[in-house]
Amino acid sequence: MERRSAKHCNPGDHWLDHARCGSLDGFGTRDIGFFELCAKFESIEIWADPRPNDQLVLIWLLNLLRPYREIVTKLSLVHADDIIANYAAESVAKWKLPTFKVAENHLVLASRAWRAYRAQTPEPCFDLLMTDLTILPRLRPALIAVLEELPDSVTGLGATEMDLLDYVNDGETDPRIVCNGRLIRDVFGENDARDALLELGGHPTPALLLGDPAFTNEDRYFCRSEWKLTLTELGRSLLAREDDMWRHNRIYRWWGGTELTNERLWRWDRESRLLIGP
Repeated sequence: MERRSAKHCNPGDHWLDHARCGSLDGFGTRDIGFFELCAKFESIEIWADPRPNDQLVLIWLLNLLRPYREIVTKLSLVHADDIIANYAAESVAKWKLPTFKVAENHLVLASRAWRAYRAQTPEPCFDLLMTDLTILPRLRPALIAVLEELPDSVTGLGATEMDLLDYVNDGETDPRIVCNGRLIRDVFGENDARDALLELGGHPTPALLLGDPAFTNEDRYFCRSEWKLTLTELGRSLLAREDDMWRHNRIYRWWGGTELTNERLWRWDRESRLLIGP
């Protein structure tokens, strides 16, 4: 987030490398640091999408800015009901959405929520659901959606992983189309969905058959293989909620700051919306 320096030698190294052309006209340089840029404005509106990942970015950003009181005094929040990036900037500029001045209780809650997400267990995130989160009105559904991506109490798969399997069960065989199953919940990005799909087919006992074993995972994903996605017996059992993915395979992944392994497997009970410890 700092000003561009010699260490920002590769595309994407600097925080503004992917900023849209023309979006910084009038500021003289695309090498500016984040806090330096904030200092140039008399007021700053943070427009937040309702999607879970955008809510995580919001609490991260408020936590980041909290020590910079001269910037915090300029901040206001706008809570969008739709995905802002789906609309032209000229259209968004005409929206008449309420703005909320950022106050200390916004910052306190954001910092607590960010610490909870980065904690070594999901318990602090779950505990947040028992508190008043209304000052950040999209945070509660976002936390629930993210918790639902923990391994299920029965199948061991997260909600989006089950959606991907369901797409295949409905007859979709093109991995790129199957990855659109992520849009049902809109928690995973495209790369996250692709990685999840490849993982489902990459275990010793897979839930999916990805294609000809002579091809790499990338070949399979981009349909350079003549084979298409199909469910295995385990995949069908998982969709019927009659088996557990991790009874047959090893798991190693991160959920926020929580390391998930077979020996340390936190799960989510989707029926009762309860967190289940290892």
